[in-house]
Amino acid sequence: MGETRRRFDPEFRAGAVRIVRETGKSIAQVARDLGINAGTLANWVQMDRLAREQDTGSGGELAESEREELARLRSQKAEWAKERAELEMERDVLKRSVVLWVKEATGRLAWRPLSLPRRPTMTCPTR
Repeated sequence: MGETRRRFDPEFRAGAVRIVRETGKSIAQVARDLGINAGTLANWVQMDRLAREQDTGSGGELAESEREELARLRSQKAEWAKERAELEMERDVLKRSVVLWVKEATGRLAWRPLSLPRRPTMTCPTR
């Protein structure tokens, strides 16, 4: 004889979908925690997403205030990207200068300043 299908009330379904949406846990993890099949929960989440898209209209249209906010955020992001690039360059220069300073302080500087030229020492072979 076959197994009888379990029926879940709408409140349980909505609660399970809300857990997935709000906690950021994977569908498989939430399904394990609730003792239901992951495929079943995935279907519920997909149905909820489709219902939410239909409730918001066509889904792709933005209101005027939303478009203004989006433009403002994009310009702010571009400003922050420029500032970040400048700060990264400054950081890299400081890193290099610290390395040179440490090498100079420990006497392991690979190059010599031009004001103090090195004179080669030559030894003459003696018989």
